[in-house]
Amino acid sequence: MAQIRYTRNLFLRSICLVYVFAFASLYIQIPGLFGDNGILPARSQLEGDESLPLSKKLHRKPTLLWLAPFIGLSTEYMMDVISLVGIFLAFTGFVSQKFCCKPNFFALWSLYYSLFQVGQTFMSFQWDTLLLETGFLCIIVSPFGINKDSSRKGSSPSDQVKFWLVRWLLFRLIVTSPINKLSSGDPSWWTLKALGIHFQSMGLPTPLAWYSHHLPAWFLRLTTAFSLATELLLPPLFLLPLKGAKKIAFYFQLFLQLTIIATGNFNWYNLLTIALCLSLLDDSYFYPDLNRKKNKLLSILSSMVSLVMFGATVFAFYKLFGIKVDQKNFTVQSQITFSKSQYDDYLGQGLILALYLGLASFIVTATTALWDTMRTPSKLGKLNSLVVTSFYIVTSLLIFSINTVPLANLHPAVNKTLHPMVKSWHGQLAHLHISNPYALFRVMTGVDGRPEVIIEGAQNRQGPWTEIPFRYKPGNVNRTLPFVAPHQPRLDWQMWFAALGTYHQNPWISSLAYRILTHQPEVLSLLDSTHYPFKAKAPAFLRAVSYKYVYTPANTKATQWWIRKREEEYFPEFEANHQPLIAYLTQFGILKKRKPEHIEPQVKDALDSIRKYTATADPAILLWSFFITGLAIIYLRGGPKHTASAKESHGKSKSQQQHQSSGSKNKNRKK
Repeated sequence: MAQIRYTRNLFLRSICLVYVFAFASLYIQIPGLFGDNGILPARSQLEGDESLPLSKKLHRKPTLLWLAPFIGLSTEYMMDVISLVGIFLAFTGFVSQKFCCKPNFFALWSLYYSLFQVGQTFMSFQWDTLLLETGFLCIIVSPFGINKDSSRKGSSPSDQVKFWLVRWLLFRLIVTSPINKLSSGDPSWWTLKALGIHFQSMGLPTPLAWYSHHLPAWFLRLTTAFSLATELLLPPLFLLPLKGAKKIAFYFQLFLQLTIIATGNFNWYNLLTIALCLSLLDDSYFYPDLNRKKNKLLSILSSMVSLVMFGATVFAFYKLFGIKVDQKNFTVQSQITFSKSQYDDYLGQGLILALYLGLASFIVTATTALWDTMRTPSKLGKLNSLVVTSFYIVTSLLIFSINTVPLANLHPAVNKTLHPMVKSWHGQLAHLHISNPYALFRVMTGVDGRPEVIIEGAQNRQGPWTEIPFRYKPGNVNRTLPFVAPHQPRLDWQMWFAALGTYHQNPWISSLAYRILTHQPEVLSLLDSTHYPFKAKAPAFLRAVSYKYVYTPANTKATQWWIRKREEEYFPEFEANHQPLIAYLTQFGILKKRKPEHIEPQVKDALDSIRKYTATADPAILLWSFFITGLAIIYLRGGPKHTASAKESHGKSKSQQQHQSSGSKNKNRKK
C-alpha cells in the first residue's frame, strides 16, 4: 500500500493557506462591495418575510448571516466576523497539522459558503466555486478530531480512496479547459494565436506579460500548442496506477501553473491548482527510503511503462500539432492537424473513454483499499476498519457519479449516456457547488486590443473631465503593471468583465457611479486613493468611456506600457440627483431604504479597530505576511525537527520489521 499520509497532510495545510488568502482578500473589500453603503449591499440578499422562522430562512438561503441579529450584529459586521473567524481557523490549520481535521474544514467550508451566498456578481468567479468543491473534499479527506501526531503514522486503507477524489477533481479541472477552448470554435485557439492575444487581453496582467507578448510569433504558437497538449494529453496519466507517469504529469502541471502565476494576477487560483496537483504524489516522493521496501523488479517495470506512456504522449503532441523544426531559421512550426469535425468525433469517444478510465481507476483504488484492509493490522480491528473503508468507498462512488455530469455535459452525445438519476442527484446538489463545470478563457477576447472602461469625473458638464484611477486595472498608460496575487481585487476584475458588455448588462456599475458621486468612503477605498483627483469634493458629474488598449511596441523607447484609443461612450453623464439613476438602483434594491440594524457598541468598536489597523497595509503585502508569519511559527515550533522525526519513524518501522524477522528466524532455529 502506497503511503500518502504526509502528502495528504501537506495538501490539507496548503488548502488552509488558500483559505487564509481567500478570506483575508475578501475581508479587505467587504465594506466597499457588500456594506450598507457598498456597491451591492449584502443585506438586500436577506430581505424577505421577517415573520419566517430561522429554519425556513436557512432553507431559502443557507448562510450564517441570518444569525447576525441574534448576536447583536448587522449583516456587514457579521460578514467581518465570518471572515475573521475563517482567517483564524485556516491559519491554525496552516501552522499546525493538529487542526487539519473534519470539524475545522467543515467550519471553513460553511463560512466561505455563507459569504458566497450573498456575494452576487463579485463572487461569481470559477475559483470561488473551485474552492468550495475542494473544501468539501477536504472534509472527506481529513481525519476526525484533533490528531496530535498524524504525520508519523502510516496511511489507512481508506485514505487511498478519499485522496483519489482529489485526483479526480484535478483531472476534471485540467482536462475541461482545452476541451472548452477548442469546442468554442474560437479561431485564436484553432490557429494557435491565443497566447499572442492572451498576455495583452487577460484580466490583470503582470509586468512579465508585456515581455511575453513580444516574444516571437512562432514561439507563442508553440507555447499555445504546449499548453493545450499539457492540459489535454497528460491528464489521463493522473488516473493510471503508475507512480512515474503521475510524477511526470505533476512536473508539467507545476511548470504550467508557475508560468501563469508569473504572467497573470489570478489571485490564489493557481496556488489552489498546485495544491490539487499534490494528489499525484505519495510519501515516497518526499521520503525516497520508502521505495527500498518495494520490489525492485516491479519498480523498474513501472518506470519503463511510465516512460512508454509519456513517450506516446509526446508522439501524440508531435502528430496532433504538426511540430516541424526549421533548421534554417532556427524556429519550430506548429499547427493543429485535425479538423473541427474530427475533433468532435474524437471528443465524443474520448469523453466516454475518460469516464471509463475514471471508473476503472476508482475500482482499482477501492479494491486495493479493501485488500489492504483485510491484510493490514488495525487498532480498530479488521471489522471496524472494513466498515470504515466500505463507507468511504460508497461515499466516494456517489461523489464520482455526480462529478461525471459536468464532464459528460461537454458533448451532447455523451450527456445522453448518463442515467437520469445521476443527473437528478447533480441538480439537487448544484446549489452546494460540490460539483462544478470549469472553463476559463473559452473564447479569447481583445483580439484587436483589450477593451477598457474608463470612468471620468468633472465639476461641470463642459469639463475638464478627469479620469477616476483604479488600483490595479489598466488605466494610466504610464503606470507600471502590478503584481497583485494572491489578493483578488474583485472590483477591478469585474471592470474587465464589464468592458466586454454594456452597462445595462452590469447594473452594479451604475451603483459604483452613484457611490462615487455621493463620495462614499467605503467604495472610494477600493480605488487608487493616492492618485484620486476628487479627495476634497465629490465630482458633480460622472461618465464612462470605452477605450481599446494595446501594448507599446517592443522597440519603443517610451516609458509607457500602453497605447490607447477612445472608442465610444460607455454610460452617459450622471449626477448624484439623477432621478432615472436613483430609480434604477432602487428597483434593484441597492438604494432601498431599510431600518437601521442594532449593533452591540463594544463589538462594533472592536471590529472597527481591526479594520482600521488592516486598512493601512497594502492588500497583497498583508496576505503574504500571513504566509511568512505562518512559516516562522512552523519553524519556531520545530518544523525541521518534526520532519526529521518523521523520517526516523519510517526508518524505525523498517528496523522493527528487520528485528521481528530475525527474531522469528531464531525461534525457528531453536525449534
